[in-house]
Amino acid sequence: MNKLLSLLIILNFTTIHMNGAEQVLTSFETSGQKITDWQIVDDGVMGGLSKGKFNISDDKKLKFSGNLSLENNGGFSSIRSKRTTMDLSQFKGIKMRVKGDGRKYKLRLESDSRYRRMAVSFQHEFSTSKDGWSEVFIPFDKLKASFRGWNLPGMKFNSKSIQRVGLIIADKIEGPFELHVDWIKAI
Repeated sequence: MNKLLSLLIILNFTTIHMNGAEQVLTSFETSGQKITDWQIVDDGVMGGLSKGKFNISDDKKLKFSGNLSLENNGGFSSIRSKRTTMDLSQFKGIKMRVKGDGRKYKLRLESDSRYRRMAVSFQHEFSTSKDGWSEVFIPFDKLKASFRGWNLPGMKFNSKSIQRVGLIIADKIEGPFELHVDWIKAI
């Protein structure tokens, strides 16, 4: 009877664990991460003057900061991972632990969708608080497709083929920005 009870407890725990499953995509460690090798892409690619930068602190947190400028038709700064291939179809969305500056940012994902043979960006906005860390959940079904700022309502996000992860600030407010990220998970 004890073996049967033990087996039922293990099966019940496994079911609960699978229903609440999560996968760490990055906690900004140097190895074993799904998302690595970050890079900045600012509006300078189209003549803007915004400047972003990032660093990973000794306690393994990403700091994305800089200055947003609206001059020369600018207005965005972003940080993006290198290209990857992730199948997150068993998950509902992305959860992040962030600390910000009170401004709005967007999570930015690329899948296998293309527009004019170039990657479509699937984004969702989230708010930050100056008061401390908070957890943000972004469901895949809330992501909106865009290409270079144009909305593409007909495009579908494919969570089975995620190819890049990023964050962007484009809130049309000039001045300094700062976002800290502790981790990014698939939930």
